[in-house]
Amino acid sequence: MTVVRRPGDRRTTVTRALSVGRPRLCVVSASEPDSLRPGRFGASAVEPVTNPADPADPAAPVDPDDPAGAPRLPDVGTRRRSTIALVTGVVLMNVSMVPAGTVGSLLASDRYGPAWSGVPSASGVIGTALGALGLSALMRSRGRRAGLRTGYAIAATGALVGAVAVGMAVLPLLAVGMVLLGIGNGGAQLSRYAVADLHPADRKAFVLSLVVWGSTVGALVGPGLIAPAAHLSARAGIPEYAGTYVLAILTTGAALVVAGLLPRAGSGDPRTRERPRSGEVGRVLRLPAVRVALAGMVSAQLAMVAVMTMTPLQLHRHGQGLDVVGWVLSAHLAGMFALSPLSGRLTDRLGGRTVISAGAGALIGSAALAMAAPTSHTVGIPLALFLLGYGWNLCFVGGSAILSRELPAGVRSQVQGTVDAVVWGSSASAGLASGAVFAGGGYVLVAFVAGLIAVAPLVVLLASRPRLASPQGVANAP
Repeated sequence: MTVVRRPGDRRTTVTRALSVGRPRLCVVSASEPDSLRPGRFGASAVEPVTNPADPADPAAPVDPDDPAGAPRLPDVGTRRRSTIALVTGVVLMNVSMVPAGTVGSLLASDRYGPAWSGVPSASGVIGTALGALGLSALMRSRGRRAGLRTGYAIAATGALVGAVAVGMAVLPLLAVGMVLLGIGNGGAQLSRYAVADLHPADRKAFVLSLVVWGSTVGALVGPGLIAPAAHLSARAGIPEYAGTYVLAILTTGAALVVAGLLPRAGSGDPRTRERPRSGEVGRVLRLPAVRVALAGMVSAQLAMVAVMTMTPLQLHRHGQGLDVVGWVLSAHLAGMFALSPLSGRLTDRLGGRTVISAGAGALIGSAALAMAAPTSHTVGIPLALFLLGYGWNLCFVGGSAILSRELPAGVRSQVQGTVDAVVWGSSASAGLASGAVFAGGGYVLVAFVAGLIAVAPLVVLLASRPRLASPQGVANAP
């Protein structure tokens, strides 16, 4: 019987090695964080452990007395440089996407009518889902660096196509450009997993939360660049709307250059070099840990998009101006991104499942507040939208941390990309469905449905709770 007490940690792991080459029994305190639980996939407390010191799997258990068996990570300087590069790439990609989607919607409305105004943004969302799915497979085979650089190169091409489409006023061509831009954005979203791969398990959630936080800068700075870009375009003799896409060419090109600072595959890039076995990705997607992360992230995305999309219309119907709409959406964006580092710290401390539970609670509270004060533009709705944003952030960071810690190395990047594709795909469906719900029952009904959706992660968490071995079973183990 071996008792391992980690330095500075009050929790204790009790491990009994049964025999060399045979399964071993691990009994871990229920307060252990997700990355240290023996049943990483929500399995029972008795689990076979194969090749426990596999350096290709950062989540694999390691003998604390054998540092040579620990997963090999880049040096501190490489980690710092790579983290800065990844966060910068996300900022630049958001500076590209947000103005491009806004200007594309304006152009579509002006030239083709309001009914077509959603096409550019929807195309960007579809591209993001496709990028998450396709680039994750490329990252598995060639490394995170190659995947990100490919995504940013495609995005730069999309910005060029968008600029040409604006000059020609051709909506289908603009939609193609937005899909290509979205593919690059899908790669940027996977950056949070890339940065987590570079850091030890007890810091994964915090560093990936920094990448999520980087989206704040892009979301805030991007719209402010639309007017200057249009002014410069007019002075250059090209259509004003094209200036935003010229800006996107520059910013996506800069993201491509910055991605070159990441370590090459095989020189500090901790990707796996193994091909997943047939059917392994599908098997992993059915594991309890993945179901918890997927339920938390998708439910939060559905609830957040549905309520956020209908809030400006609700305020407009009750006589509020654009200044109130802007203030409410600012409160929402602050909840979504500003506290992301705090979410990361909480996840590292408490575990992804606990943080997802807290996020679901915040989403339910937001829905209840929106139902109770649907016309309160000074306190009720702003507070509800802030809670909505922070509940989404808790679920997003908590779910991402589970996916970065608890998956086999051979399928990790592909499962992460698949989950991201489902999350982004749900955004489009939520945006469309929320309009129909609002038309049928108003803002209160939208909030009620969002609250029901937010319950889903709690149900999945309860259903996925591992059955702990009884003390008698542990005592009688061979």
